[in-house]
Amino acid sequence: MSLDALKAAVPDYARDLRRNLDAVVEHGGLGQQRLWGTVLACAIAARSARVLRELAPEAEARLSADAFTAAKSAAAVMAVNNVFHRTRHLLSDPAYGELRTGLRMTALGHPGVPKSDVEFWSFAVSAINACGLCLDAHERALRGLEVDRETIQEGIKIAAVIQALATTLDAEAVMDGLGGA
Repeated sequence: MSLDALKAAVPDYARDLRRNLDAVVEHGGLGQQRLWGTVLACAIAARSARVLRELAPEAEARLSADAFTAAKSAAAVMAVNNVFHRTRHLLSDPAYGELRTGLRMTALGHPGVPKSDVEFWSFAVSAINACGLCLDAHERALRGLEVDRETIQEGIKIAAVIQALATTLDAEAVMDGLGGA
């Protein structure tokens, strides 16, 4: 499967997704590693087997082995962090924010890629997982690494398009199973 096959699967009512996918993948202005690491991490975070099945081979072909592994690690670490920190933030008792986290997060200690790429991937995954605390932390880290707002916004756009693609294609698969309802 390929990026083209994924775009072809988008129903006509969601044709803007095709254009948006082209825009973020082909015209977003990110370097290959940052782009495809973001696409992979977001495909994992979107939890769609079909989208991941289509995009993971594309990402693997365009990334070094270290970058491919680091992007997967960023998605895994953020799957834990986003739920944990979002929940602590949502609880009305602020004392939870003062307790020791007690969760391991060492997978990205020496990722073999620039810290700015890992922060970018983590930021994009946090957008999909809707963790405001993590979004703020990774956005601050990126700004501290001199990544401009326009570049950071590309991560938001990739996350939005990948999530929308996953939602749409998974919904279509369910509705197809219902006899086209």
